[in-house]
Amino acid sequence: MAASKPVESQSGSGFPRWQLALLVGTPIVLGVGAVYLWKRNKTKDTPGKSNGERTTPEGSANPVQGQGVTHLENSPLDRAQGAKNKGNKYFKAGKYEQAIQCYTEAIGLCPRDNQTDLSTFYQNRAAAYEQQMKWTEVVQDCTQAVVINPRYIKALFRRAKALERLDNKKECLEDVTAVCILEAFQNQQSMLLADKVLKLLGKEKAKDQYKNRDPLMPSPQFIKSYFSSFTDDIISQPLQKGEKKDEDKDNEGEAAEVTESSGYLKAKQYMEEENYDKIISECTKEVESGGKYTAEALLLRATFYLLIGNATGAQPDLDRVINMEDANVKLRANALIKRGSMYMQQQQPMMSTQDFNMAAEIDTRNADVYHHRGQLKILLDQVEEAVRDFDECILLRPDSALAQAQKGFALYRQAYTGNSQSQVQTAMDGFEDIIRRFPKCAEGYALYAQALTDQQQFGKADHMYNKCIYLEPDNATTYVHKGLLQLQWKQDLDRGLDFISRAIEIDNKCDFAYETMGTIEVQRGNLEKAIDMFNKAINLAKSEMEMAHLYSLCDAAYAQTEVARKYGLKPPTL
Repeated sequence: MAASKPVESQSGSGFPRWQLALLVGTPIVLGVGAVYLWKRNKTKDTPGKSNGERTTPEGSANPVQGQGVTHLENSPLDRAQGAKNKGNKYFKAGKYEQAIQCYTEAIGLCPRDNQTDLSTFYQNRAAAYEQQMKWTEVVQDCTQAVVINPRYIKALFRRAKALERLDNKKECLEDVTAVCILEAFQNQQSMLLADKVLKLLGKEKAKDQYKNRDPLMPSPQFIKSYFSSFTDDIISQPLQKGEKKDEDKDNEGEAAEVTESSGYLKAKQYMEEENYDKIISECTKEVESGGKYTAEALLLRATFYLLIGNATGAQPDLDRVINMEDANVKLRANALIKRGSMYMQQQQPMMSTQDFNMAAEIDTRNADVYHHRGQLKILLDQVEEAVRDFDECILLRPDSALAQAQKGFALYRQAYTGNSQSQVQTAMDGFEDIIRRFPKCAEGYALYAQALTDQQQFGKADHMYNKCIYLEPDNATTYVHKGLLQLQWKQDLDRGLDFISRAIEIDNKCDFAYETMGTIEVQRGNLEKAIDMFNKAINLAKSEMEMAHLYSLCDAAYAQTEVARKYGLKPPTL
């Protein structure tokens, strides 16, 4: 699907982000903007361990049996325990002010060398303050408890929730990160809070940073993959007869010179030369002069705005083309596809769907509409509708290998998520048929490799990735996936990282490679290197949503460095 982060023919549509966890073999907290990629054991919850709200104070509400009244009166610690127990009774009765007075008495009575009890009294008073929504007091008392006992889970988590209420997301994230590590990632409540805070932090940072970023042109390979996903796109076609000088018409493979002073035709020539940085300015000349290719220039300029991640610049151009009723219908349909994809990147699925439906209405025999709408339906988990769209695309263009491959992947997704082994096998047989009929389609091998990896047929998946590399040796994304396969298949970390490093050598603008390397370095415990990789990916982000996701990863890694520094806590590493 064309997008403000354009879909790479072999990666964006074929390998959605949810697959990364499966490839690496580690659980994650799923979310648009936030992922914790720490290794954890898949153990059942400890019997009696609650995943619910931690709202109750600690300790019995009654004196321990066998403790005499005389003993309570003579021992400061016992008198403190008695005050705490009385406070617990008030707490359970909803009398929080009286409970606070009792806990305060317990804190004052408790000998300073009884550290465990003292930290409990502070934590209990914090619980009462929490019921009164006195968040500053909650933080203060939890801090006292944590100073005494740095690994006090209840106090850390209660402080995290209070810090969230005080809009102190950074320190909230550090506390909940410590809790997640201490609980071995077994408590859903703390994991969800971490995910929530990471999303909010990522969105806040991306909102400020993205609008001030320097636009960056993707690699030539990425741009060519993007345009190859369109078959009815006038602006991506080579210069036509009459647009070249006579002397150039027979020079196949050579850059053509245009016959007239047209910014648009000059931009098309620059496309053939892969001189992409000059295209927007030439299209602007065509638009400002009111030339005969104004509609084409607007669409081409909008497309390159999308490619550099400037949706704000792209939308007015797309709107103008869509509203040009006298323009070529294929130009208008293409603009609708790209605007619809942009809306999806902006998390506006209803507007996205409206644009795709409108494109199908005005150009019923445009294969691109059904192809890209099918990818949209996959993103929306509407797999049956996606298959119907791919079928329509194939009906219009039977030789569309991309549509055939992506239909195969949609059928596989449907069978895999439905736990139907017979349908899975049918989908796998379908992939065999696709690569037999379209042996030069790298997408077919790549998506088949993904399915084979899911089915733990690692050797065959590796062979499919080798086929991809043979067909497209400059496709960095394939090397990333082959590297991930080495981790899951052979637990060969060094070889996996070698492939991902190779991807960066091929395309130093491959944000997916930097992001993947960062997640692996997190799991290795190399947090500083992970943060560096995430920052490189952030600088290459092509949409605000993608940047928010990357900031979340970076913030998660940074929070771990702070937790390690403050408490000596580190998650398990590979």
